Formats: sequence, C-alpha cells, structure tokens
Amino acid sequence: MLNERFSSLRAAGRRALVCYVTAGHPDRARSLELIRGLEDAGADVLEIGVPFSDPVADGPVIQSSSQTALEQGMTLDGALELIAEAKLRIPVVLFSYLNPIIAAGPDVLVRAKRAGVSGVLVTDLPVGADPEREAWFGAGPLDFVRLVAPTTPRDRMELIAKHGRGFVYLISRLGVTGMQAELAKSLPASIETLRSVCSLPICVGFGISTPEQAKTVGALADGIVVGSAIVQAAGRSVNEAVVLTRSLRAALDEVK
Repeated sequence: MLNERFSSLRAAGRRALVCYVTAGHPDRARSLELIRGLEDAGADVLEIGVPFSDPVADGPVIQSSSQTALEQGMTLDGALELIAEAKLRIPVVLFSYLNPIIAAGPDVLVRAKRAGVSGVLVTDLPVGADPEREAWFGAGPLDFVRLVAPTTPRDRMELIAKHGRGFVYLISRLGVTGMQAELAKSLPASIETLRSVCSLPICVGFGISTPEQAKTVGALADGIVVGSAIVQAAGRSVNEAVVLTRSLRAALDEVK
C-alpha cells in the first residue's frame, strides 16, 4: 500500500505528508478521533507510535505523550486495536522500538497486517546490528522502513536503501525528535547524497513543524514527516492538530 501511495503522489506531482502520533495520546478516545482527523486533513501516511518506557530517540514532547499513553494502559496490541477500529484508507506505519515488538510474539507482524498496518519502522535496529532479526522483518508482510542519519556515509546509505521497503526516513539533524526554529544547513546535501544511491521515496523528519519548513523540505524530498508539532498540538486539542495538518498539506501542495 505504501508503494501505491507514493506512486500516485509521484504521478500527481505531489509530496507526501507523513504524520506521526502516539497511540493512546492524549487518551484512547481522542487518539482515535485524531488519527481519523489527520486522514481527513490530508495526511498521506500515518506513523502510529507504540508508547515505550525508554524512548531514547524521542524528545520531550513525544516522551511525555508516551508516558501519558502508558499510564492509561496503552500497549502494542492496544495500538493495533486502535488502528483496526479506525479503518483508515491511507497507509499506516507502525513506529516502535524493538523491545515491544519482540515482546508481542512471533506473529506480531501478521497481526499488525491484519489490523490494517502497511509498514513497520524500528528506531533501534540499524542495518547489520542483528541480521537474523532484520531478515525476519524483511521477510514479513509489512514494508520495512529504514532510517538514515545525517552522518551516515554514502556507501552505508546505499546499503540501508537496499534493505528497506516503502520509503526511506531521512533524519534531518543530529539529536532527538522535536521542533526546531531552523532546518539543518546540511540537509540539502544529505538529500542529494541519499538520492544518488536510493530509488525509494525519501521522506525527511525531525524538526519540521511549520508550513514554511514543510514547503522548503518538500521542494527537496519526496515527503516530510511531522511528529512533535502534531503531538504537542493534540495535547491541547484534536482540532488544533487537525488545523495544523491542513496547513502543512496546503504548504506542500504549493511545491511544484
């Protein structure tokens, strides 16, 4: 489903808007309302984050949302139930650390597919770290979305791209997730280098939070990933997060 989505966007000359939310935040009912609202607001792909107790790559906004969701009993299986109930028409990527996936059992990817998930992104499983586990993900029913860091050398970018499916998530800067006033000056060069060795769509995340930033990155990449800004807005109200998403969609649609 990810391939079809990106193919249709490419044919229409449009950029992908990938929106991240934490399952169960601010609470289960509003989480369900939020993910449906983001689809209606123009999101092309939803990343549904599985809340985790030790989110080392996440900044304070997403850490706080994970803690809130965990305190209310949200789990990986709860996230799958939420996705199944939402009945979304757009692709869903399950965004998780490795531990919850392992703990969920050997059939977790099949259950995720059954719930309506199209892809999986594991934040703490770099290429080559665990070939057996990576092969398990690669042979599974979900597109295995891989991460590329701004410090990743060109030859390793090529290796990562070969082991991924759906799209490649390019981290825009060093550090954890979170909103930033300015984009990294090295980002255009990072995108250009990755593009030279990668045939998959490239979506850029970490720090994008405004329509102006969305438009700037959208002119360089195939899509953008927005997480902390949406999660923070959703903590105030679902409507605020939906309005922000509409503004990001409108900005991306200005890119020619």
